[in-house]
Amino acid sequence: MNPAAALALFDHQIRQGLSAEPGPASSALARETVRVIGAEGSWATVVWSDLAESTADAAIAAQIARFAPLGSDFEWKLYSHDHPSDLGQRLIAAGFRPGEEEALLVADTAELPTAFTLPEGVRLLPVTDAEGVRLVVRAHEGAFGTPHTSLGRRLLAQLADGPDAMAAVVAMAGDVPVCGARIELSRGTQFASLWGGGTAPAWRGRGIYKALVAYRTRIAVERGYRYLQVDAMPDSLPILSRLGFVRLGTTVPYLYGPSTAAPAHGAL
Repeated sequence: MNPAAALALFDHQIRQGLSAEPGPASSALARETVRVIGAEGSWATVVWSDLAESTADAAIAAQIARFAPLGSDFEWKLYSHDHPSDLGQRLIAAGFRPGEEEALLVADTAELPTAFTLPEGVRLLPVTDAEGVRLVVRAHEGAFGTPHTSLGRRLLAQLADGPDAMAAVVAMAGDVPVCGARIELSRGTQFASLWGGGTAPAWRGRGIYKALVAYRTRIAVERGYRYLQVDAMPDSLPILSRLGFVRLGTTVPYLYGPSTAAPAHGAL
């Protein structure tokens, strides 16, 4: 895989506004920014920007004016190769709060393993209905210790409106969901993306996360996707790197809305 070529293709196909979002989402393409908006404005994310120092502050103000009246958080997803170089500081100055930095990883599906072995007593359950979604939410809450009701709503919407654009799976230890994950399949592109995979503390280190990566890679291969993309947290980065994923940069979510405090000024 050529990392520079893969990054350029990712920017073009995934970030610059092809109508590839699952379910009821829509993308709005402007000259300098691309935003993705959920049904009835339920969520919004700026996924692409190509700004100059002279235009960045005005573009940020325009997005705030568009989304702040909705009364919910919205996100500006900043990548390490975005311009201008101080865009993160400008977002903070405008009232955004940075989340955790994640590694942008991409792999060629032909170079990834699709075979896997599960621990004894663990089975994989494809998610096809509301009960499956409930199990995924329970798995995420057990792994991360935080409520995931919004994830449940999004998965239900995706199953109803775009089931071919998403596949979810949950690892079950008996009747207990111990890991949940999904793959999102961007129509008209060469990229599928992996989400979730957090494992309950008592089941970590047994290969469940790696098995779910292989399971979802198989889906991507069967449906003809060339690349898999992941926004990786530090815990999963070493596993994914060993499997063959290549780090192309980093990404940080910047949030603006009711959960943020008054604007602050300063560097990251």
